[in-house]
Parts: sequence; C-alpha cells; structure tokens
Amino acid sequence: MSSITLIGTGNMARTIGTLAVAGGNTVEVMGRDQSKADDLAKALGGGATTGKWGAVPAGDIVITALLYDGVVPVVAGYGDALAGKVIVDISNPFNATFDGLAHSEETSIAQEVAKVAPAGAGVVKAFNTIFRNVLEKGRPHVFIAGDDARAKAAVAAFIESLGLRPLDVGGLKMAHWLEGMGLVTVGLAGNGVGHGDFALGVHEFTG
Repeated sequence: MSSITLIGTGNMARTIGTLAVAGGNTVEVMGRDQSKADDLAKALGGGATTGKWGAVPAGDIVITALLYDGVVPVVAGYGDALAGKVIVDISNPFNATFDGLAHSEETSIAQEVAKVAPAGAGVVKAFNTIFRNVLEKGRPHVFIAGDDARAKAAVAAFIESLGLRPLDVGGLKMAHWLEGMGLVTVGLAGNGVGHGDFALGVHEFTG
C-alpha cells in the first residue's frame, strides 16, 4: 500500500482520503487551517494523521487537493520539503465561463508545478477528469500523465488500491490535454449528458 499526504482540506481531499483509507493506505492531512486538517483526519479515521503546513510530508505521494491557482505557489512554498516526493496535481484551470482553460498557452498546472518542484520530485497529473460524486460512488477510469516512470508507477499502484483503473496517457505534456478533457466533461454535464453522474473512460473491443 501507499503512504499519502493530502495538501488541502476540501471536498476532493475528503473524497480521495476516504478512498485511500478504505484501500489500506496511510494518510496524512496538511492544511493552512490546522483545525480543519485535524477535523478531516479525525473524520477519515483509519489512523489518518495531520502534519504541519510547510513541513516535510510523511507521505511518499503528495496530492495537492487545491484550487488550480493555489497549486504552483504552494509547491514553490514547500520547496525542498517535497524533494524526492511524487507530486500529484488534480486541479482543473477553467476560465470563469467554463468554456476554456485559464491559461492560454499550451501548458498545464502540472507542467508549471514541474518547473518549481525541487530536484528528485516527480510530477503526475491525475483525477482531474472525474466529478467528485462519481469518485465517491463509482469506479471510473483515472487518466494519468507524467514524465517520471517511477512516479507514474507509484500513482498507478495507489489508484489500483482504490479499486480503480489507472490509464497512462503519456508524458507530462499530455497534462494539458487532460485539463481539456476535464473541460469536455463539464461541457457534457451541461449539455449532451445533462448531469454529472458519469465519467469519461475507455471501452475496449475484443475479438
């Protein structure tokens, strides 16, 4: 099983934390508001602990469960405390009208994280194409992207511990297109599908 540190105390941190504990993983919670971090760790149960904001995370895998505009500054702020860690960015940088990405360049939050991450840290994009309610009660496929094979293998093993299927889409440059898939998911929820009880995935045809 994996050792996980969740940076953030919001809904996605709670959902991933709940699944992680159920999957037998070790979970640590870090939040700017220590009382919120303590409350979430207590709610998660399963021996979940809290760490001090900015300290070296106990987990080998560090999931930044934050709004997109906070991810890069937080990783930069943690600095060498993240050396050697696997950093997982789950954010979606949507614009105000949810019909485009907040950054106009062909980049991604994960690629920007890699620019400020300390030496030896591996960055992986994951979980961003899945609505929280589906993650809570479904078995969606989890698309991942990253340049570090060791980091991707660690994240894939963690995803499998949740009872989910990881699907590797390639290098970290593909994180840009995963963010686009997140946008497509929102568009489908508001139009063709009409609700959020679905997830994008892969259906394989055999024979």
